Amino acid sequence: SSAVSKSSAAARGYIQDRFLRLLAGRRRRRAPLIHRGYYIRARAVDHCVRDFLLKTQSHPRTQIVSLGAGFDSLYFRLKDIGLLYHTVVYEVDFPNVACQKAALIKRTKELSALVGDTGGEGLEDYKLLGVDLSDLSELERALEKAGLDKDIPTLFIAEVVLTYMENSRSDAVIWWAAERFSRVCFLLYEQMHPEDPFGRVMQQHFSQMNSTLNSLAQYPDCEAQQRRFFEKGWTECSVMDMNEFFTCCTPEDEQKRVQALEPFDEYEEWHLKCSHYFVLTASKGMEPSWTPLLPNMTAACPVHAGISGLRRYGHHSVLIKPNMILTTGGFGEEDGHHCRIRNFHVLIKHAGCWKAGYVRKESPDKRWDERLYHTVSCVSNGLALVVGGRTSPSSPGLGMSWLKFPETCNALEPEDVTVELVSVQPAAEAAALRWRHSTTEVTFKGENYLFLYGGRSAAEPVLGDWCFLHTRHLSCTEIPVEGPGPESRHSHSACSWKGGALIAGGLGAAEQPLGSVFFLRELEGGFHSTSFETCRYSHTAHVHDGKLLLVGGVWFHSSVPGITVVDLKTGLCVDYTINVWPLMLHNHSSVFLPNEKELLLIGGGGNCFSFGTHLNAEPVSLSLSSILASH
Repeated sequence: SSAVSKSSAAARGYIQDRFLRLLAGRRRRRAPLIHRGYYIRARAVDHCVRDFLLKTQSHPRTQIVSLGAGFDSLYFRLKDIGLLYHTVVYEVDFPNVACQKAALIKRTKELSALVGDTGGEGLEDYKLLGVDLSDLSELERALEKAGLDKDIPTLFIAEVVLTYMENSRSDAVIWWAAERFSRVCFLLYEQMHPEDPFGRVMQQHFSQMNSTLNSLAQYPDCEAQQRRFFEKGWTECSVMDMNEFFTCCTPEDEQKRVQALEPFDEYEEWHLKCSHYFVLTASKGMEPSWTPLLPNMTAACPVHAGISGLRRYGHHSVLIKPNMILTTGGFGEEDGHHCRIRNFHVLIKHAGCWKAGYVRKESPDKRWDERLYHTVSCVSNGLALVVGGRTSPSSPGLGMSWLKFPETCNALEPEDVTVELVSVQPAAEAAALRWRHSTTEVTFKGENYLFLYGGRSAAEPVLGDWCFLHTRHLSCTEIPVEGPGPESRHSHSACSWKGGALIAGGLGAAEQPLGSVFFLRELEGGFHSTSFETCRYSHTAHVHDGKLLLVGGVWFHSSVPGITVVDLKTGLCVDYTINVWPLMLHNHSSVFLPNEKELLLIGGGGNCFSFGTHLNAEPVSLSLSSILASH
């Protein structure tokens, strides 16, 4: 339940609330992702409640009505810190829930000491009412009997409540509050974006719990919710998603405090969760606190290919030959359960079609170390270097390994591939102990190097250093780089171009997506940068004919990122949405085939907060001919 999750978040220091553990009943420790999700929910609600109390502090009396309050601790928290000296709190929920809460308060000394009784209607500043919200006439009657005054400043709170009601009934509550009260605010916290991949998993989760999110079909986004309140009689209405709230309404030192509480490596899932929840404040006679940002996108279309065995994320796919794609590592499905992937996967193009091949290990006793968020770089037709990666976010990063392949495919068995795993001597290991980094092939004075840049480690949440790794000797070479370098980042993309490295996007030290493209090139005086508006991370990227293709990822906009084409000469950006379900374009890999102008998207997905896990079922082939031709 939400009460248990909030209590777990409080126990880990995310929320300062000593009453949650008393109201939650049973205790259970949740994952860091769940803690962050309930932290931002609690902070958004608390921010708006305090804003209301601040604006009305000169009034002799105010009141708060919490609809569907459940076992929430709002009253106890505010009373404990002295913020209810002239405010009455009314909590409304089903009669059985209200009775259970009243009994819990009565038998819990710390709670009853603040309330002073069992939480009945006769108390001065706390009224606990058992009413079905869908019965509006009964709700109004019960509130009036308990002393609700329609002429003093009033705040209504509906925290993931109205969406469970039929839209006609929830709309009636919204209209009634605006119609009956002269000075009133409404705080709504709910889900949105039902049609993208995360949203569909979210809907399925609640449907399976017999708690259908009814409002999503009619009110799918911030704009629709805003129109809803204006049409129901509210004169002011502002709304923002949780990414924007965390960025704009949470002080930087508080952001850093939360980010340091636990080992964390689920950035995509965190930001996607935040993009699917909003906080809305509407008012009549009182002003809202902020304004929303609502960007727009355009469209493009994909084509599916039916191949199994690639339901995973945090992996790496690389074109090891013109007709062969090797995928290594990640977390996903293997042998019927979720785990870090132990086996290699190969796609082979035969007779014009991609098919899954069979991978033979040259030395079966040498096991793949089940790494995530690593890189694989081909240094020749028969040789690739694996760099970095991790097992657990709290474990040290992994080092380097060679992957060797036969020079030619066996003509008699074109679907068989042999892979030999060879350990690397620890000479350059220190630079490789990271994950979510990039390795890019560059040239300097006729020699080939891998430019190892950024990422994170168990000790550092974001890295900004780099290393030029000589591909023949596997030694870090000192090569001077002039001018200022890019800021620290991880989960960025990096492409080889004109002998240099193009670094795009990523997640910075403040856990904010970055919107810059840096170009490192020999004889060009170090890094040169430009910016693009679609800040993102956890994407993939490719360069073709002077165009940088940014594929998928996570950003803070309301839509899902598709493909952004950046003209590297003019800086012009054009965005295309990939409108397909069930496809999550983060934590994925992609391979670009320039001759065919085809993009193969492999794997991707992840945990959808507490709603379940979605892993892309099969590779998707995108034809980019029309997009590239238009540029």
